[in-house]
Amino acid sequence: MTQPFRISLSRAAGRHAALAAACAAALAMGAAPILAQAEEALSADNPAEQSFVAEFEPYAALPDTAEPAAEPGAVDITAIEPAPPAEAIKGGLASWYGPRFKGRRTASGERFNPSDYTAAHRSLPFGSKVRVTNRRNGRTVVVRINDRGPFVRGRVIDVSQAAAADLGLIGPGHGEVELALLK
Repeated sequence: MTQPFRISLSRAAGRHAALAAACAAALAMGAAPILAQAEEALSADNPAEQSFVAEFEPYAALPDTAEPAAEPGAVDITAIEPAPPAEAIKGGLASWYGPRFKGRRTASGERFNPSDYTAAHRSLPFGSKVRVTNRRNGRTVVVRINDRGPFVRGRVIDVSQAAAADLGLIGPGHGEVELALLK
């Protein structure tokens, strides 16, 4: 039903800028008060412009509409909770471990999966959630401690292959990170 209006509007706009402006205002403010101005701008001897008014008249009676309903699956950003509070803990050099250890038992007893967001730390309790931030590029992931290590001097945490990929550690093999224990 709106297609004839769009076609007629573009046809009329090419010839009468005042008419196009009046029609645009009609759409924005409600058509009834502006429609009279559009009729005055039309010449009585041009049937194409008169048909434009006739095609536009049904829209003058349309009621004002409320805001459209949110689409299914849309996220209400006002309901997003802030990040959980975190306690900064000692950062340092992080490394990663992956496919070579797939299926092996970790110190917590579960089997290692390089696709999970897990990590090894020397002293944090198993199940602790830690936010790991790469100091070089600012990328951040949250990992769950499920293993002990690293056993290389100077390293503070070993992250899984999935976490390392998100942090950008795969190529270099290690990198400086900041750690924060999530509460």
